Amino acid sequence: MSGIDPGVEDGIKRAADDVESDEQEGEIAKEAEEEYLEPSRWWFASTLFPLLAGTLGPIASGFNICALVYNWRVYVPPGASEIHGEIIKDPGWLIAVNGISLVSALIANMSLLLNMARRVRFSIAQPITIAGFLFAGVLLVCDMAALVSSPTYRIIQPKAQPTENHALSSAFYYAIFAAAIYIMTGTLMGVTVYGANHGYYKKDFQLTSSQRTLMLQTMSFVTYLLLGALVFSKVEGWEYLDAVFWADVTLLTVGLGDFSPSTDLGRGLLFPFAIGGILIVGLVIGSIRTLVLERGKEKLTARMTEKQRESAVDHVDEKKQTIKIGLFAEESFSTHPQTPLAQRRKQEFQVMRRVQDMAENRRRYLALSTSATVALLLWMGGAAVFTATEHRQSWTYFNALYFSYTSLLTIGYGDFVLLSNSGKPFFVLWSLLAVPSLTILISNMGDTIVKWVTELTDWLGAVTVLPGDEGVRHTLRTLLRNFTQQSFSGPGIFGVSPKHTGASTEPKTSPAEIDDRLRSRLAERLRAHLEEEELDDMEEAQHRGDELQRDIHFYNYVLSRECRNVQKDLSKSPPKRYSWGDWEYYIRLMGNGRDDDNIKSFPGQHIPNALVPDAMRIDRRISTQDTAVSPDPLTQRVSETNSSEDSSWGQDWSWLSPSSPLMGTQTESQWILEKLSAALERELNRQRRGARKRPPISFAELKRHVRGEALGEESARSEDELRKEERGMREAVTEEKWGKGR
Repeated sequence: MSGIDPGVEDGIKRAADDVESDEQEGEIAKEAEEEYLEPSRWWFASTLFPLLAGTLGPIASGFNICALVYNWRVYVPPGASEIHGEIIKDPGWLIAVNGISLVSALIANMSLLLNMARRVRFSIAQPITIAGFLFAGVLLVCDMAALVSSPTYRIIQPKAQPTENHALSSAFYYAIFAAAIYIMTGTLMGVTVYGANHGYYKKDFQLTSSQRTLMLQTMSFVTYLLLGALVFSKVEGWEYLDAVFWADVTLLTVGLGDFSPSTDLGRGLLFPFAIGGILIVGLVIGSIRTLVLERGKEKLTARMTEKQRESAVDHVDEKKQTIKIGLFAEESFSTHPQTPLAQRRKQEFQVMRRVQDMAENRRRYLALSTSATVALLLWMGGAAVFTATEHRQSWTYFNALYFSYTSLLTIGYGDFVLLSNSGKPFFVLWSLLAVPSLTILISNMGDTIVKWVTELTDWLGAVTVLPGDEGVRHTLRTLLRNFTQQSFSGPGIFGVSPKHTGASTEPKTSPAEIDDRLRSRLAERLRAHLEEEELDDMEEAQHRGDELQRDIHFYNYVLSRECRNVQKDLSKSPPKRYSWGDWEYYIRLMGNGRDDDNIKSFPGQHIPNALVPDAMRIDRRISTQDTAVSPDPLTQRVSETNSSEDSSWGQDWSWLSPSSPLMGTQTESQWILEKLSAALERELNRQRRGARKRPPISFAELKRHVRGEALGEESARSEDELRKEERGMREAVTEEKWGKGR
């Protein structure tokens, strides 16, 4: 039987559970940070490949259905075209192999979907998925090879045996596309399993709900298209594959006009069919756009920011006192050992902001060039294929370019139409790839070309008909000043760098001046939390009670208010980026700098006294440590160093290190809110246990700024002197009251 008091034992268990939970969360956060800062090629295998397989698999199965429900060969009478050919019935073995292929692919699709939904284990589902897709693809290839191995396509009717009297139907070409996608999908999933088995990532799909939703949306779209085609083929008397082509052209809003409903029933059914299909297409394209632009943007920005940061760290010119950020972009940076720590941190912050801007510019132009290249390949490559498929119409390459362009932009004049059995199936596949690609291109243009046009329009308006409130002359003067203060360089990787003045020409700032400015800014921020009446009440409480307890209550109040303020920034899009003054203020609230080094932890404390590492802390009082020579994070590559006490909080880093809050998976608002909440939790636990410690802010700082608008001498006086003066005033008041009482 345990001799520990039950209440104490419960407390110990809770504390142990908290520590274990914190360690697990720390490990997860560390893995996420590493995966964010060092994204590798295996990210494609762990996330992108399964997503492609889940999206393309249902499309391939839809093509397989088209290949199964229609015969592969047609008889072309003399003087007729292949689209008006007579059906030649397929042999039984061909239909059986085709059906087995479809069943195998459906099993593979279902296995992949259940694995992504975490209903079936990875080790069980993936062999089924890979084998199912590859087997389905190989069966179709064998089916097609057995058919085309005969010069007459195994046609036994004498009248159809001549080459000019027979042709392959659209179903055969749908089988080609289905087999190619099956084999590609199985190969992609094989790479995914290979990476998981070799420990490059966990044997589990790290897919979000939106990524899983894309699979379901794709399956819904394929099902909707095929069923709609079946209905309209019966109503309008079309061939089923012609109805599939019409449904694709209709739902993607191309509208070529070669097929259109001619019955009242068909025209009436078009109303709900078109609106429902367009909504599904919009959902699919929106999901693809979100995944490509947001998820891809996150990964690409992280990688480019890390590369840009590493390049900046390696290009510090100590003679010129500059740091090279881009190809032609430089920033002043002082490496002098007498530079105050706070000023050095501000320079690091500014450089890191420039690094972020440069990386974002590079990402935008890389995304634009990539999406433009894909769109051009689809346009020109599609035109080359259409030229070959429509050779009987004597299409030139320019005619095919024109047709592809009007179809790609969903204009669809209808002056050129497809009349071959191979052109229509290819158009269905091509359009399903081209329309989302064009949507992504237009979205990428919104961040670059459209932005240029908008800025140019605003500029022209400012100097002509919309000069603003201060007139044309002031606008022109501002534009000229901005132009002369910047040296021009190209967009993207070149950046736009201010004319370099050199660190030697920058005004020298003493540590005392930096501290004065910090105190003034801090007091201004704190002033927003209290009204004048509350200040008067706190002054009265100061004369009656404990100053330390007053400052502790004030600190806790400010922490809670700031947590609420930062929480409002969490939902902002794009995420809010805080200025240096904001970071300086929040860092001051998180910890007390080196003052915390000699403070003992209170019993049961699991959140450290200083939530900000030493390299980021701002001291309350200037000391000789501020001007001490410290290792420069730019000349010595900053690396993460594990602390024996707490690896998540105790790392020494700078703004330009991989551990900087500007480099993590969290947004700046999330990072600040997490630290402020931890500080509030720590202070409340300290107060609950009766452990008191002077907070990093005090009411005296606020009072000095509010009651004396001109800081002058008072800003240079220490807090100890102010407290002595306040105690003297209280003693004088007490003696006066005592004298009156006598």
